[in-house]
Amino acid sequence: MKTIIEPFRIKSVEPIFLTSRSEREQLLQDAHFNPFLLRAKDVTIDLLTDSGTGAMSSNQWAAIMRGDESYAGSESFYRFESVIRNLTAMPFILPVHQGRAAEKILFSIIGGPGKYVLSNTLFDTTRANIEVSGATGVDLLCPEGKQPSLIAPFKGNMDEAALENFINDKGAGNISMVIMTVTNNSGGGQPVSMANIRNVKKICSGYGIPFFIDACRFAENCYFIKTREPGFQDRSILEIAQELFSYADGCTMSAKKDAFANIGGFMAMHNKALADECRNVLIITEGFPTYGGLAGRDLEAIATGLEEIVQEDYLAYRIRSIAYLGEQLDKEGIPYLKPTGGHALYLDAKAFLPHIPVDKYPAQALCCQLYIEGGVRGVEIGSVMFGKYDPDGKLIPAANELVRLAFPRRMYTQSHLDYVAEVIVQLYHSRSRITGLIITEETPYLRHFTAKFKPDTTKILQDDLQHIAL
Repeated sequence: MKTIIEPFRIKSVEPIFLTSRSEREQLLQDAHFNPFLLRAKDVTIDLLTDSGTGAMSSNQWAAIMRGDESYAGSESFYRFESVIRNLTAMPFILPVHQGRAAEKILFSIIGGPGKYVLSNTLFDTTRANIEVSGATGVDLLCPEGKQPSLIAPFKGNMDEAALENFINDKGAGNISMVIMTVTNNSGGGQPVSMANIRNVKKICSGYGIPFFIDACRFAENCYFIKTREPGFQDRSILEIAQELFSYADGCTMSAKKDAFANIGGFMAMHNKALADECRNVLIITEGFPTYGGLAGRDLEAIATGLEEIVQEDYLAYRIRSIAYLGEQLDKEGIPYLKPTGGHALYLDAKAFLPHIPVDKYPAQALCCQLYIEGGVRGVEIGSVMFGKYDPDGKLIPAANELVRLAFPRRMYTQSHLDYVAEVIVQLYHSRSRITGLIITEETPYLRHFTAKFKPDTTKILQDDLQHIAL
């Protein structure tokens, strides 16, 4: 059948409060042209993130009622541990309150000045925690992943030749870790092939470098492996996931993604000495090792979510929904990163708004206009999130200027997708009127969360002068 149906029934609903265009214009101005600073009640369709924003199942809500809130030795922890051990086969498992807590603990131990952490593409909090430690994060994305319009099955892969060259250039002793992000979030939600994971593990083993998985969206990645990589079509998602984790020395995960939970995460590994160090920091910063900053009910919800996420019917619906949105945009020739990814569609702001230079942040400008046009909130993944400054204060732009529209799990229906498509199409037809933005306030790390902007009036004045001349 061509019609996408949600493989679940809706038992509870949350109201959406609608706003007018003039109201949204004022609300965005009050938020300093940063959608992060909007109040959630003023957003019609919230695609800012799929992290912790999904709908939990009836089984997860039932599991919450079983939560054992004992400070130490909670039975909920042992269920949590058992599910993760079955998935990863890693003996040392530490709960944390979310993914970035795992990153903070891990990189405070293995990072430091002069060290490098290599990845296919690091996401924002991962890179920030690496940099805070004094280490340097390096992206080694495969060549096809750098071409937004190119259709290829595994654009999230790491460049294996570049990896070996970097190790030989800097020395294996200076590489703290290689961490593979699956799916590749900053790279458009693109999947990583099992062959690439296997080959990168082999390279790392040859140089004695630890190989970790950033497993936030492991199940979505495994679905792509099943449907795109020869030899996996007849294997279950769980079996594919178990093989994927078998190549890793450890992993971190935000359970707010592919575990359907509103909060939580974990780190897991084979190395006892590293696990002991991580546990010591965890006790200081997160809590006792059997709760790690989480309530027992959260541990139960995560364990149930990890069992549900490997259900193939759900993953087929999830991936197909994002592809459906891409098909609607293809009808109008609207540029986005192709093929569609697992959890999000990424608009290509450089191609969408070619008249806005990168130092005026076209992706941030497009984010703002999506909100004004239809109350849709996305997130900039471009030079606001990943740009740097040279010693003279000039912007070193990101490789791409993208707007991520990340869909919360089990939350929106196909009619919501149709509405989002309509908003994007309308905006595309009036795109020449969109102007860039200037940063007025920012922080040294993760500036996109709290930065403030103002419109680039230079372009507005130029247009006014041109109109007068005509």
